[in-house]
Amino acid sequence: HVQLVESGGGSVQAGGSLRLFCTVSGFSIDDSDMGWFRQTPGNECELVSSISSDENTYYSNSVKGRFAISQDNAKNMVYLQMNSLKPEDTGVYYCAIDPATWMTAVQALGCQTRRGMNYWGQGTQVTVS
Repeated sequence: HVQLVESGGGSVQAGGSLRLFCTVSGFSIDDSDMGWFRQTPGNECELVSSISSDENTYYSNSVKGRFAISQDNAKNMVYLQMNSLKPEDTGVYYCAIDPATWMTAVQALGCQTRRGMNYWGQGTQVTVS
């Protein structure tokens, strides 16, 4: 059974930092792309960042230069370091395996439609005020 568990969310003032953690079990992340999506209060589902199996990274324009994705294959974990947080970063952040697979669906239907389903986590709330 594949399970992804996000943690590290919370409330922070603008300009602050948070680090999100994604713990993966039942699946080895070594050979997979991994990503972080976020569901905004305006109901937009955005791919914030991803990291490929050969560690190429992607960042949306809205977070480029402020966020950093990384992974630890030995621990089977993915991280998202978020710096210089802004109120518009507020949302529920989801960790996902093979993010490209879900892009079309979640952008049309929302991140929450994948919440807790195969290859997705339950999400962690980030609130920036």
